[in-house]
Amino acid sequence: MTDRLPPGLYLVGTPIGNLEDITLRALRVLRGVDRVLCEDTRETAHLLAHYEIHAPMKSCDEHKEQVCAADAVERIRAGERLAMVTDAGLPGISDPGARVAAAVAAAGLQVVPVPGANAALTALVASGLTAERFLFCGFLPSKAGARRTELERLQAMVAAGGEPLTLVFYEAPHRILEMLEDVAKVWGVECGVVLARELTKLHEEFLRGGVVDVRAQLAERERVRGEMVVLVEARPSVVANADEESIVALMERLMKDEGLSEKDALKRVARERGLGKSEVYREWTRRPGRRARGA
Repeated sequence: MTDRLPPGLYLVGTPIGNLEDITLRALRVLRGVDRVLCEDTRETAHLLAHYEIHAPMKSCDEHKEQVCAADAVERIRAGERLAMVTDAGLPGISDPGARVAAAVAAAGLQVVPVPGANAALTALVASGLTAERFLFCGFLPSKAGARRTELERLQAMVAAGGEPLTLVFYEAPHRILEMLEDVAKVWGVECGVVLARELTKLHEEFLRGGVVDVRAQLAERERVRGEMVVLVEARPSVVANADEESIVALMERLMKDEGLSEKDALKRVARERGLGKSEVYREWTRRPGRRARGA
């Protein structure tokens, strides 16, 4: 007879595609808990049914996580055993779970990790890029300006660190082309990337190469499907070259030393940096002590 699980919160890793990618321990835990907290009960129902597990489920998505956390603490204090699962992968990694785990831990109650599949690490180990130093960045902001700002912040961080680093992002299909375009603008057109799509599924795919080439391959397709992991080869030497002269400094030098008009300098900087003229103008008008003028 299997020993009964002690009260606590069990963070259970679930398959990211292939249903065989679940551990024997995860199945034992799911059979032994009093309740399963789910990102989406419909998704979890398929998994539990496949393995003939009949544990009660309760929704705990990102909008309910705070309430769910308080309820989990009360239930565990009363002696219950709770499992937390997401639709795929490990709870808390760009998915619900972190707040629940934090609340249970803060209450002095047991939090038990039950390892399993993870899209970021699965993509990383098969990418061919360095796995010795990497940074998981999750999803970038959906708005273009905020996305560029975050990429630029990461660029500066890598430059300051002085060593190569693999950046790992998640991205949705409808934003992937814009995201890769921004990577090219911030990190340079020769920046190496790996795009992993449909991991562990029938149509698993890895696209490797320069960011411009990978983007071009995707752009040729009628439709791009599946959640994606994008790995960026971040090298300080590339960052240093890109940051050798700021846009403002380059504009000032072209206008002062070469006598170019503001309009011609904008065109030249945009061409040399692979940016749009509006982007260069925006940076130019942000310089200290200068207000943006009408176009």
